[in-house]
Amino acid sequence: MSLDRRSGCPINLSLEVFGDRWSLIILRDMIFGGRRHFRELLNGSMEGIASNILADRLKRLMELGMLTKADDPSHKQKAIYSLTEMAITLVPILAHLGAWGRVWLPTSEELSIRAELLEKGGPPLWEKFMDELRHEHLGTPLDPATGPSVRATLQAAYEAVVAGKALGTSPAA
Repeated sequence: MSLDRRSGCPINLSLEVFGDRWSLIILRDMIFGGRRHFRELLNGSMEGIASNILADRLKRLMELGMLTKADDPSHKQKAIYSLTEMAITLVPILAHLGAWGRVWLPTSEELSIRAELLEKGGPPLWEKFMDELRHEHLGTPLDPATGPSVRATLQAAYEAVVAGKALGTSPAA
């Protein structure tokens, strides 16, 4: 897909790719939520994307080379979406966006804990996460001695904050 080039500025060109809110939300849900099927992306997003918008953005992300689509071997009528290297390398950018949002915007504790851990983990954690995504989406080998996955660690932290809030033991409660 060719971009409408208003200029050769890298920030402008990046905004041409991510200027709509849904593209980054879809990539966020695939990267952090492990969602790879249309229904998972449709029903799993708390922002409530419409099915026609989701279909359009998935098509656009594939045309841009950020996603690939293949038949799901576990179900004849399902397709599975995979991140490309181009999309996987967004992890540091998403970590920075989350860190910025935690500082400047009224985030919730449970939804910002992942951003906090990514910020504190910095580049070593981002690299580990990108390696895990490469394994999951591109089939690259993964060092088995790396301990729990980054996604599992982030999810456990989220669940701990939610449980703490339910029990009234959360720092923000």
